[in-house]
Amino acid sequence: MMSLRTLTRSVPRTISRSLAISSRSALFRPVPAVPRNGIQSALQQAMKPSYAAFSTSRAFKQSAAEGDFELVAKLEDELKHEKASGLEDLDSSVQNIQYVLQNNSWEIKDVPGEQEVSLTKKFGNEEIRLTFTVADLQNLSEQEELDALGDELDFDQPANKGNAGSVSQAPEDSVSPADREMEDAEPSFPARVNVTIEKPSNGALLIQTVAQDGLFQIEEVSYFSKPDLAHAQTAEKDWDRQSLYAGPPFENLDEDLQTYLERYLEERGINAELATMIPDYIQVKEQKEYVRWLESVKNFVSA
Repeated sequence: MMSLRTLTRSVPRTISRSLAISSRSALFRPVPAVPRNGIQSALQQAMKPSYAAFSTSRAFKQSAAEGDFELVAKLEDELKHEKASGLEDLDSSVQNIQYVLQNNSWEIKDVPGEQEVSLTKKFGNEEIRLTFTVADLQNLSEQEELDALGDELDFDQPANKGNAGSVSQAPEDSVSPADREMEDAEPSFPARVNVTIEKPSNGALLIQTVAQDGLFQIEEVSYFSKPDLAHAQTAEKDWDRQSLYAGPPFENLDEDLQTYLERYLEERGINAELATMIPDYIQVKEQKEYVRWLESVKNFVSA
């Protein structure tokens, strides 16, 4: 029998021999030849640049939609019309504005693009400020539509039939021609005007009025110990003002007291002349802002 020592000596030799034989056989085993065309195609495939599955060049080259050109053309046409005849139709209003501002001490603040306009002046130790807005003219258009709808509903109702043999008389038949002309005259639109009168260390009055047909119609008179509440230029101040007692409706006051308050405003230049000018100013400013709006929209679409 083979001794244990002989076995341990022969095992490494046997393993090393088998490893050497297997390595030699692998080294000298013939390698299959690769076709030359296959190598070239593989290289071309590896060197071929990769592209995205979609193209973004179309988005950059795409021209404006056809409707854009038509919209710009319409805006330009509207601009030409408004610039040619817009203010000409309001020539009398422009002249009235110039006359009032030149012959009074009011200073006007009108920021292009903003709706609110303010007039300020000093009267003794008082600071007087009037504010009004172009939005009143837009609100008027909505009210006119409601009034027109109401007229249509009234027209659809059947007229009352008189007795047999009698001739029905329309309400307008009982109005004299002179009075009828006054009724047919188109009234000016109502413009809301807030009047604040402030005294140093004495708070301020807020008088809410409506200027129409050459008159300031007072709606409410309020007193605030803090002048900033009368102006209420922030939502917080407006909220604080609403929580305070604002005074009774003007029409509920004693008639003599109403007369004295109206005189109080008139002595400070808040009179019929100004009540006529403010609606004119709103119309002229609205026309200018409309032209500005047309230009802004046209420039944006055509950019």
